[in-house]
Amino acid sequence: METNPEILDEDACWALLADAEVGRVAFADGDDVEIFPVNFAVGGRSILFRSAPGSKLALVLSHPRVAFQADGRDDVVAWSVVVHGEAERLAFDDEIEHSGVLSLVSWSPSEKFNYVRITPDRVSGRRITRGTDDTGG
Repeated sequence: METNPEILDEDACWALLADAEVGRVAFADGDDVEIFPVNFAVGGRSILFRSAPGSKLALVLSHPRVAFQADGRDDVVAWSVVVHGEAERLAFDDEIEHSGVLSLVSWSPSEKFNYVRITPDRVSGRRITRGTDDTGG
């Protein structure tokens, strides 16, 4: 059974993102695209993540235009949300504190004392109802 995806409004997209833990941030780097998995949190209508020094943080500084995607599923539905926007390293203690990113726990054992916010200019999402066939799949 094939179903058409449901196009989600922005409020539904943010509600799904608020319950997700892992997403992917993508950077255009010349003719290449770099994609990194990140633990993230939603702060208002922005995406927040932590980063150790390295290529991800360097890309935030040199190529701040990003796409971010998270998805999820259960026994009934699968969904995907994509956020396009500008990434910026949070530089001031008060904005870091007020963002909520300090409560974000990374799955990676490396220490991450750089905080990044993606401010979106476009958010889109889709949800599909997962069908089953006669074989139980």
